[in-house]
Amino acid sequence: MLGLAQNAVSKVTSAVTNTAHHIEGELSLFTMSDNKILELIYATHVHEDDSFDVDSLLLVTENIIKRSTQIVDSIVQGTQVHVDTIDEKPPKASFSSPLCTLKSIGCEMSCKPPGEEISHKSTLAILNKVSNYSWESKAVLALAAFALEYGEFWLLANIHQSDLLAKSVAILKRVPVLLKPADLQKRRQAVVELNVLIKTTLQVIECIFELEKLSTYDPKDVPALAIAMDHIPVDVYWSIITILACATKITLLTSDEEKPYDLSQFAQKIHYILNKLKIQLLICKKQIEEAETYRKLRKLFQTPAEVMEVFKALIFTKDTVQPIIDGSTNKTVNIDVLRRKYVLLFISTLDISDDDIAILKPVYEGTKKEDKYKIVWIPIVEQWTDELRKKFELLRAKMPWYTVQYFAPVAGIRFIKEEWHFKGKPAVVVMNPQGKVENTNALHLIRVHGMKAFPFYKGIEDKITNGREWITPIVNDIHPSIQTWIKEEKYIFFYGGKDNDWIQQFTKKATIIANDPFIKDQKINIELFCVGKSPKGGEDLGILGRFWNGIESLFFTNVNKQTDTVTKEVQKLLSYKNESGWAVLSKGSTVVVSGHGFTILKVLDDFDTWKNFIKEKGFELAFKAHHEKVIQTVKHCSRLDIPTVAGKVPETMKCPECPRTMETYVSYKCCHTDGPINAHH
Repeated sequence: MLGLAQNAVSKVTSAVTNTAHHIEGELSLFTMSDNKILELIYATHVHEDDSFDVDSLLLVTENIIKRSTQIVDSIVQGTQVHVDTIDEKPPKASFSSPLCTLKSIGCEMSCKPPGEEISHKSTLAILNKVSNYSWESKAVLALAAFALEYGEFWLLANIHQSDLLAKSVAILKRVPVLLKPADLQKRRQAVVELNVLIKTTLQVIECIFELEKLSTYDPKDVPALAIAMDHIPVDVYWSIITILACATKITLLTSDEEKPYDLSQFAQKIHYILNKLKIQLLICKKQIEEAETYRKLRKLFQTPAEVMEVFKALIFTKDTVQPIIDGSTNKTVNIDVLRRKYVLLFISTLDISDDDIAILKPVYEGTKKEDKYKIVWIPIVEQWTDELRKKFELLRAKMPWYTVQYFAPVAGIRFIKEEWHFKGKPAVVVMNPQGKVENTNALHLIRVHGMKAFPFYKGIEDKITNGREWITPIVNDIHPSIQTWIKEEKYIFFYGGKDNDWIQQFTKKATIIANDPFIKDQKINIELFCVGKSPKGGEDLGILGRFWNGIESLFFTNVNKQTDTVTKEVQKLLSYKNESGWAVLSKGSTVVVSGHGFTILKVLDDFDTWKNFIKEKGFELAFKAHHEKVIQTVKHCSRLDIPTVAGKVPETMKCPECPRTMETYVSYKCCHTDGPINAHH
């Protein structure tokens, strides 16, 4: 929406600039920058210490302008005036009109000749007269001063034929000059355009007033408000100068001779400001609604009562509750189906892969027989389009569980982002029947352990994992041979990297060791598996992506246990993701060591140095002992890249290879693709 506002700004600014009238030696009002205007008008503004009942003044002014413009429509265009259609609100009984101030401002508006320079100087003069007032009060006072004259003029026009006093006053006000049939016919279009401009200026001031009323909210809740309020002084300037232009136009319309005065540039500018303010108000109100929903949800989750009620408050705004779709029948069902159930909220954008959906299918199959567990997909879309609706339908068709079909922003989007740390990557939030959150993101658990981690409560991984066997769930389904090798307790090198030369060197040297007669004599069986390489030697990005997604998920399930040995090993391996090479040695399902490509290759190069220890210590201990010696002599920086979209990340991180705390850097990455955000590149 902010993008729309910026687009509107550029278009209208361009139009105003292109049509600006340049007069040599005279101010070029419509090409003056906002910064220049601010510089000039801030000089007129002092501390706001002159308070009065501006709310009541605006109400009275609105009543005058709305009734006056209706009379214009009736007299000039022949439309019927329905006075009852105006929702007229009375001012406070204690309201006292600031009449002297209004008359003083009115003097700056009366009988001014046309011209940008004169209008600008008169505007600054008015701003100096109201220097002690707030910006919205300045605008209301200027409009009220204008309404005093404008309202009187059209009141006399409406009653001068039936009231002798009104008739005499009307003559002094030159009302009959404009109302002569011949003159009125000739000036009809100009009067209509003036009337529209006055209505628009009133709307602009109403918007400014409404924005000011929102300033009581916490700026953190309504960040768009600060942007809007910063520009209010300039908007007030343009409102006042437009009011002046309208006053000048009325003077010209009631004169005996015709003098042209084109208000189209003022109309363009004030319409642009109105559109911009309306957009800013919409954004601010949306942010306020999000903030109120956020507070409501925080309170609700602190004292939850029933999961269906929590779900309703999370998704829908007031009075917009809709059914959800049952993916197994493709029919809509009432959200009551979630009542008193364990609910798994699958939260994602529309940029998800088939792998993301496939991860949850075993969970769906494993729980559908029991009626206690329900999965619901909540698609997060900021702005729905026809194209996105089509994409939504394609994705929904692949999911047998429930789906929220609500083509509006999710009510609790701020809560989901701030409390559950949703940043774009899919997440699974587990809630119990009372609406209490048991896990803010169980997707990492599910990706690594599947149904073994059921019912996916936080901390359950401690019960289902066996220390050094962490690699098994990651690699089990990558290749059918791996499960066999693990069962046979073979030594397995899992390896990969960004540098194909390193991969070739490692493959060659590891193969030589695996086939070494000494190793064969010791009945040591070594298998090699290059992660991300197809049997034909090409890259298999699917396997590579699943592998690193699994490692990343393993990292996030253990991230709060940084002193844990397994966590350090996982962290260490994740730090090698973008290196030239890396390798993990396991014996069956037990991880022996993981290492950087350089250090692992050095261990292979030194095979003749440490192979004599194999008889005494065994292959894994001999390999590990020599690797520890190598890393003492070879220093390399340990770098851990964690995508911010993955969820909550720790503020500090201990190095997996030394006792120091790692330094924090910010980096940005773009792979120039439109694929799923969690694809491997």
